[in-house]
Amino acid sequence: MSDDPLYSALGFTDSEWGLLVGLPQSVLTAASAASPDSARKTRAESAAGLDVISDARVSASPLVAAVAGAIVSRVGDPDLGEEPPVIEPSDPIAYAEDVLGRAAEANALLTVKAAQADAETYKHWLVEIAESVVGAASTGGMLGIGGETVTDTERAFRDDLANALAD
Repeated sequence: MSDDPLYSALGFTDSEWGLLVGLPQSVLTAASAASPDSARKTRAESAAGLDVISDARVSASPLVAAVAGAIVSRVGDPDLGEEPPVIEPSDPIAYAEDVLGRAAEANALLTVKAAQADAETYKHWLVEIAESVVGAASTGGMLGIGGETVTDTERAFRDDLANALAD
């Protein structure tokens, strides 16, 4: 067993690994920020996304399991009740555009450096994180009744993310 970090064994540089580890949480934040919500709904969205991230630690994909493990060790384990702070970007539209740009960059990186199964699993996982966040809390309505489960802006972000990750 070498002293090399896991990501170098998977064939990634430090900055490439930073992109892959940073992206899931950025997807969570951008999906949550796609529609303004109450603090309670934003927390519910964040918790839903973190559960998908945390659950991926047992992914069959070594890449996804390693990324998920790195995120949970950095931000806290929701299974242990550890909740990272909720990040609310000051400019959600610019933030989402940045995340979509990084998703396209990750897609290109994975095409070159990852096994196809790992790349597909990672990309599917990012869309799954967005799906869980946008579906976690309805927006609008009164006293939690009515409102949209997924708003047009949330749906647009999820679709744009899927497109950025498409081959």
